[in-house]
Amino acid sequence: MGDTGRARHFAVPRQEPTPMPRLALYALVVCALAVAAAVVSFVEGSFLGVVWVLLAGLSSNMAWYYIRRAKVEARAEAAGAAGAAEVQG
Repeated sequence: MGDTGRARHFAVPRQEPTPMPRLALYALVVCALAVAAAVVSFVEGSFLGVVWVLLAGLSSNMAWYYIRRAKVEARAEAAGAAGAAEVQG
């Protein structure tokens, strides 16, 4: 006769997390190695560590970019699939 105030639960398929893009993984590895090299360089008293810090910053930005791009592509693909399902249904 009317809304009883109970929440309705709709079945939502479980969504698996998207795997990390390979280039992002490589960039994260380079970032970690560059940070380790910077620490070693600074401990030894070398200013070459500045170059390693810059490389770590560049590679972390690359990793962020590739991860973000993969998320945007996955959303666009899901929206495209949802739009195609509406047209067929």
